[in-house]
Amino acid sequence: MKVYWKMPHSLKPFFYQELNDFRNELNQGNLSEAWRKLERAHVIGQQWFVEHTYVHWVMLQFGIKIKSRKEILGQIPRLLIGGVKSFVGKIPVGNTGGANVPPLKRMEIPEDLRTILAKAE
Repeated sequence: MKVYWKMPHSLKPFFYQELNDFRNELNQGNLSEAWRKLERAHVIGQQWFVEHTYVHWVMLQFGIKIKSRKEILGQIPRLLIGGVKSFVGKIPVGNTGGANVPPLKRMEIPEDLRTILAKAE
């Protein structure tokens, strides 16, 4: 069994760029664009335990910041279970990670992210 612990170095710049963009948008008060950046970071990082868990942690913090009961309650089980599913290679590919989508739903990956992910394989 292959274990997915940490993201390949080739993907890290893309992952952290999305997180930096998230913080910039959040600081400017652009909540919907900030959330979109978090979703993109989730898609990039969801295959790896460390990054997947971290994105759900940031999503939980975002839910707390915007006082979204739905997001807070939705992120807690994702935070506890999502990383484990990554660890054993059982993720719903493309899922954006928010409480607004079912946690096991596979979703289409945007073309630019598919290209980035393909280069890392």
